[in-house]
Amino acid sequence: MKKLSLTAAIIMFTTGVFAQGEKVPDGFVSLFDGKNFTNWKIPAGDNGHWKIKDGVIDYDAESEALKDKDLWSEKEYEDFILYVDWRIKETPYKNPNVPLILPSGLHKLDENGKPIKMIVPDSDSGILLRGVGKCQANIWGWPIGSGEVYGYRMDENMPPEVRRGVTPKVNADKNIGEWNTFKITMKGNRMSVDLNGINVIENALLPGLPDKGPIGLQHHGSKKDGVWVGPPSLVQFRNIYIKEL
Repeated sequence: MKKLSLTAAIIMFTTGVFAQGEKVPDGFVSLFDGKNFTNWKIPAGDNGHWKIKDGVIDYDAESEALKDKDLWSEKEYEDFILYVDWRIKETPYKNPNVPLILPSGLHKLDENGKPIKMIVPDSDSGILLRGVGKCQANIWGWPIGSGEVYGYRMDENMPPEVRRGVTPKVNADKNIGEWNTFKITMKGNRMSVDLNGINVIENALLPGLPDKGPIGLQHHGSKKDGVWVGPPSLVQFRNIYIKEL
């Protein structure tokens, strides 16, 4: 197999066209080979809802696991650079409660002091970091764009600079159904996120973040009488590469 230069590989990473199974750049390790779940812990009782399909990790948001339904890495990580391709397959759920989010991370209010809400076709997942759901690079259909750290942005006990820092500077998502590429950098309690080659979160402070933990692919959504009652994680993942710092 032809070995790629580091520059060529980084270009492929940021444009989301790095073919599964290609030689990764020096210092990076592949967490998914497109064939099996080596390096990952399938939730107990999942019953095949996390699966590999056409060389990618495919999820239908209907895990039958009784407890945690997320897919976690076997290994724990401290500081790292993580690349992952992801795409939202479809958005059958129409979310009626999506807020208009200001650059501060707060929600814009109407003349009565109530949050302005809109209806958005929505699926919801994310890349969980250091083993905690509060720290994640969100994947969803909100106008604010993917990459935000919802758990910190919505925490009213966090200082204004923290909530502002975890709010995306720009919506860099591609269209629903298209592949996107995250570059996530974790250093101490600081996080940066590039989405499709555009910096959306820059050195955000995450107070109270554990020093070490696994990486997770998030489950979200549930059904009642066969109908989605929340945005489901109808997502796929591929090209998951990590470099420990």
